[in-house]
Amino acid sequence: MNQDNAKKVWTYIQKAGDKLEGKLPPSKNHPKGRNPYAHVAICVKGKFGQSYKEIPDENFQEVLDYIDYLVENPS
Repeated sequence: MNQDNAKKVWTYIQKAGDKLEGKLPPSKNHPKGRNPYAHVAICVKGKFGQSYKEIPDENFQEVLDYIDYLVENPS
């Protein structure tokens, strides 16, 4: 992904993390609470098989749509 799109995705991840703050279900692996920003980044990496910076520019909108899905469906 080019640098400009990577910055846009990172900003989108941060806004998604803000929206998910306190909404993720508790986990025994995270006794102090879950990090919503890391959650979004890890989910993106899991879905696309690479970090958001490595995803091709052609998938830019798909990444944003997936982040929206994560916000609407906290898990």
